[in-house]
Amino acid sequence: MLVDSACIIRKKAVTLQSILERYTKMHRLQDKMCELMAKEPDAIRVISRFGLSMGVGEKTIEEVCREHGVHCATFLAVVNYKTDHVADIKPEEVDLDTLRMYLRNAHAYFIDFQLPRIRRDLIEAINPADTTSQIPMLILRFYDEYVQEIRTHIEHENEGIWEQHAQDDQNITTKFSEIKNLIIKYYPSETSDVKHTYAIISVMNDLFDIEQDFSTHCAIEDDILTPAIELDKKCQSAAKSDEAQATEGLSEREKDVLIQLVKGLSNKEIADVLCISTHTVITHRKNITRKLNIHSTAGLTIYAIVNHLVDIEQLQTL
Repeated sequence: MLVDSACIIRKKAVTLQSILERYTKMHRLQDKMCELMAKEPDAIRVISRFGLSMGVGEKTIEEVCREHGVHCATFLAVVNYKTDHVADIKPEEVDLDTLRMYLRNAHAYFIDFQLPRIRRDLIEAINPADTTSQIPMLILRFYDEYVQEIRTHIEHENEGIWEQHAQDDQNITTKFSEIKNLIIKYYPSETSDVKHTYAIISVMNDLFDIEQDFSTHCAIEDDILTPAIELDKKCQSAAKSDEAQATEGLSEREKDVLIQLVKGLSNKEIADVLCISTHTVITHRKNITRKLNIHSTAGLTIYAIVNHLVDIEQLQTL
């Protein structure tokens, strides 16, 4: 029993130490960008996908980001996530436009550079002297079909349909493994040309690389983009709800009274215009004040203008 307890304590201590080490390694805005780029190979891709480049001198991460108009908190969240450090990601601090730009640039890297390079190596790995096996051509065909799936997936995401493709992300990542396994298990080993051997090794290296890169890319969509989108939707919904409640909280008759009130009419004049009693006008005014929590005519006037109950030009002519 004591031995089990000691093991549990040691495991917890190791886990806590690991977490603390990762927090200690987190990159911060005051760190030099050149040191980040030199120490973290994955950071190079992150930097390029934010539209940044080499030649950063001794500037800090914050200085480089501000100089190029890149949202600092978003950059830091992604670079810490990408380099496998603990990132204290707060959706309210993420700029959606900046993050979408990063993801679209990553898409361009996959489609325009990485996937075509793998295909070139696959073609180079086909030994024309080997006429006994159709496996290399079948793998190339499978690869081309797979790349078309990725293109379709990325086109949808670039159109803004990000949150609907979590399952597609999983399917695409799985197919990287399928291609690797097909090559490992079935690619013809009888090749006398070293060039073809090197080409297929290059393909495997690139497949491992893009699988990891794309997997992290999808995780960024899930763990950073999706929470930010959900928060943005909630904020927009709350704003619309507040605006709707502000206007819909008043009955049609109360709106009529408010319109006449901000035009400067007295209770009796409002009663005459609306064909109701003065007492009813006073009751409506009390309800308006209570519902809106606005007690001055100036405040009610501003409310009426903002909620399009009256036109400011009409008031200026009165």
